[in-house]
Parts: sequence; structure tokens; C-alpha cells
Amino acid sequence: MKILMVCLGNICRSPLAEGIMKTKVPEGFFVDSAGTISMHEGKHPDKRAIKTAANHNIDISKQRSRPITKADFENFDKIYCMDIDVLADVVSKTKNEDQRQKVSLFLEVLGDHKNAEVPDPYWGGMDDFESVFQLLDKGCDAICNQILN
Repeated sequence: MKILMVCLGNICRSPLAEGIMKTKVPEGFFVDSAGTISMHEGKHPDKRAIKTAANHNIDISKQRSRPITKADFENFDKIYCMDIDVLADVVSKTKNEDQRQKVSLFLEVLGDHKNAEVPDPYWGGMDDFESVFQLLDKGCDAICNQILN
């Protein structure tokens, strides 16, 4: 199973989601992240995201931002988007219904968060990054329960 986490710049939410998910899935799974824009391409995650992950014994410091590509729709089984704008952008890049079926809003997996968005902590402080981490952790648990059962 190949899972892709997607946010806007691929420096805050999706790198955290990638790092969290990698600690939860069994061997043989592949988890990656991407952004819908290329503004941060090649850059490491935001220092606050790295620190927040490190506070939970997860190392995301070696990740590099990259934009989502056409090949991602062929290569990944599940593509999780962090907010509605990202979802709309990703869906607009799909070329058929099979690809569209791979794409969903990250928090849809939590029944009480239908159409809820993972807030972007970029403009906030460390508390915002921690809140996002906790939300992503909860979502990753739910995704694992869904795909592993």
C-alpha cells in the first residue's frame, strides 16, 4: 500500500502526517508527502514542524518538499488532502474516475469531522503545531484502522 499526504507547501501538515503515518504502518507500506505548490520545493519541513515531531520521537528533518505530480496518481493507492482547497486542487489534476477515487479529505476518516480541515499552523506558534500534530495523529490512527482491518 502506498499513501500520499498532501498540503499546500509540503512543509508543515503533510510532512508531519507522513512522519506520523510511517510510525504506524507495517513494513511494506510506503508513505510520502507532497504539496500543491512548488514554492518550497527541495526545502526541509518548517523548523517548528521538525521540532514538534521530534518532541514525539519522530524525525522528519530529512524530508524534502516536492509538488504533487501526474505520476503520483498512478503510483499511490490513497491520497489524503489536508484541507478543502488542497482537495479541490488535487482533484482537478486527476485524469479519470479511478484516480479521483484515490483522493479524499484527510479528516473524513473521522466520522465526527466530515469535511473538516486540518488547520495550517504556518502562521501560528508552537501550540498550533502541537494541536495539528495531535489531530494528525488521531487521523493516522483512524486511517490505519480503516486500511488494516
